[in-house]
Amino acid sequence: MPEPHVFITGLAVGESPRWHEDRLWLCNWGTQEVVAVDLEGRKEVVVRVPTTLPFSIDWLPDGRLLIVSGPEGLLLRREHNGALVMHADLRTISGGANEIVVDGHGNAFVNGAGAPGVVALVTPDGSARPVAAGIAFPNGMAVTADNSTLIVAESYARRLTAFDLDAEGSLSGRRVWADLRDGVPDGICLDAEGAVWYADVPNKRCVRVREGGEVSQTIDLDRGCFACMLGGTDRRTLFLMAAEWRGIAKMAEVMGRRTGQVLRVEVQVPGAGRP
Repeated sequence: MPEPHVFITGLAVGESPRWHEDRLWLCNWGTQEVVAVDLEGRKEVVVRVPTTLPFSIDWLPDGRLLIVSGPEGLLLRREHNGALVMHADLRTISGGANEIVVDGHGNAFVNGAGAPGVVALVTPDGSARPVAAGIAFPNGMAVTADNSTLIVAESYARRLTAFDLDAEGSLSGRRVWADLRDGVPDGICLDAEGAVWYADVPNKRCVRVREGGEVSQTIDLDRGCFACMLGGTDRRTLFLMAAEWRGIAKMAEVMGRRTGQVLRVEVQVPGAGRP
C-alpha cells in the first residue's frame, strides 16, 4: 500500500472530513471554522460558527449544511443565503452532541458523547427524538449506500455497531458489526466493498476492517488519527485527519500548537455510502 503524504498542515484539530462538490470539507476545532479544500490544497473558510468546536457536518438533500455545535448541544443549519439558524435543540435528548450523518431521505442522526451515549434522529422538519441508547461513547457514523444500515463507532466498547434503518429513520436489529479488539474507533467511512475505514487516536492509525472484524489494511501515523474520508475525483483518495493528542485536559494546549494535518493516500476500493 502506498505511504500517505501530507496534504495540508497548520490545523488545530481537523475533524469530520466530508467529500462534497469536488472538495474536502472539514471542521477545524478551536478556530470556529468549517473549511473546504480543493485537490490542489487551496483552502477556503466557508463558514464561521458561534462555537469554538463545530464538531461535525453533513448536508440535507437540498444542499443546506448542518453543523453540530457540540458544547451547546445544538444542530445548526446554514441557509442558502449563508444565514445560520437552529435546526434542532438536542440538549434534552443527548446531553451534548458529537457526530452527524444524514441518510438519503434527509434524516439526520446525531449522537451524544458519553458512556453510555445515545443516537438521536432529527427529521427533515427539525423534530428530534432518541432512537438508540446505551452506546459506549458514540463517535463516527456511516449509512450504507442503499440506506438500509447505520453503523456507529463505539469508542469505549472498541467495536462497530450496526442497526437496520428504515425510511422514517427508525432503528432496529442492533448487532455487533465488528469487534475491533484493541482498536479504538473514532471517525469512520465506508467503501464500495462494504468495508469500514476507522480512525484510531490512541493507536495512531487508520484501519480498514470487514464485517465480522477481519482487518485488511492498516496505515500507521506519527500522531493520533481522528477521522477519515474517501474522496477525490474517483473517491479512491483516503484523507486522514491527524493531530497530536494528550487527552481532554490538555485539549486547548494541543489545539493552540496547530499540529493538525490532513494526509492523503490512494487506495484501490472507492468510497460509498454516506457521509
